Amino acid sequence: MSQELLRKAAESSLKPEVPDFRIGDTVNVSVRIVEGDKERTQVFTGTVIARKGSGVSETFTVRRIVNNEGVERVFPIHNPKVAGVEVVRGGKVRRSKLYYLRDRIGKATRLGDAKAPRRGAANAAGGKSARAQKPAEEPPPGDEEPSAGADEE
Repeated sequence: MSQELLRKAAESSLKPEVPDFRIGDTVNVSVRIVEGDKERTQVFTGTVIARKGSGVSETFTVRRIVNNEGVERVFPIHNPKVAGVEVVRGGKVRRSKLYYLRDRIGKATRLGDAKAPRRGAANAAGGKSARAQKPAEEPPPGDEEPSAGADEE
């Protein structure tokens, strides 16, 4: 009984639309900041180096370099203070955690650019490949086969 109550309470605090981003992407995270009676939005731009947890406790870690010093922030995905996550650039990585970037400086922190389409975009045209979608080429004029009736005399 208590597990069901916890699950229902957690479901009510989940965001309906979770932003689609991956490890290695460069993102702009908009965070709501309350100063006195005023509220403003601050943008934190950096590379996603980790994503962990599930459900209401899912978090992601964003790292950037400020004044030659590495700064990391951990954001809960379903926190109402996180106004939005915008992907600026996709990153091509082969790891689920990019903690090795902490030891690197300068150009060594750059990641490859993910040029492949996102999940589901490849089969958006009904599951056909790009090669299958090309129209069949017609033979050039003059290379036509003689008709069957011309040879009969």
